[in-house]
Amino acid sequence: MLDARLSMLSALVPACGIAADIGADHGFLGAALLASRQCDQVLFTDISEKSLRKARRLINKLGLTDRAVFALGDGFDAFDIPVHAAVIAGMGGTVIAGIVERGVDKLAKTALILQPNTGAAVLRERLAAMGFCIDDEELTRSGGRWYIALRARHGLCALNKHEIIAGPVLLGKKHPLLRDYAQWNIRVLSKAYAGAEQGPEYKARPIREELAVWRQIENGF
Repeated sequence: MLDARLSMLSALVPACGIAADIGADHGFLGAALLASRQCDQVLFTDISEKSLRKARRLINKLGLTDRAVFALGDGFDAFDIPVHAAVIAGMGGTVIAGIVERGVDKLAKTALILQPNTGAAVLRERLAAMGFCIDDEELTRSGGRWYIALRARHGLCALNKHEIIAGPVLLGKKHPLLRDYAQWNIRVLSKAYAGAEQGPEYKARPIREELAVWRQIENGF
């Protein structure tokens, strides 16, 4: 059974022929996609041989090996065949953006399902610069932590400051958890700003500007 974070990711993966679970680690998500027949085949990739062995053991245990492929490698360099969907989750937004940038030539028809642990705004901005448009986003809270996931495909996408920081789809559909998430960000950023305003203005300014966005969202978007 998937936890709230992995369930959120699974819901964003379109039913498809071949999906890639990049940085698969334990393999739970890919296993669920195979078991539910949401995807016909899943490529499990990781830069860690140890992690890949964990995923392989799980898939063997579930009897799904005939529809699974395992590849040791970094991001999209681990395989050459085109995939219909690719999941990259549990990393920083800057790291995820770098993986996408290095593999961009392979992604013309790929839905990207991305879950940054940090740096969601950076990821959105860099996706737009690469020619990807965000067509869905989700937000959940699990184990005392907030998790954001987004799905992006090739397409033109112009984002304003609010959309870069809070997410165009989360804002557009007025996600029921967004105000709570805004309040959490306000608490975190207020502490950061209290320290930053004692230093140079160039460090305090971006925190102050992001705080202003979250306060507007808290007050009704």
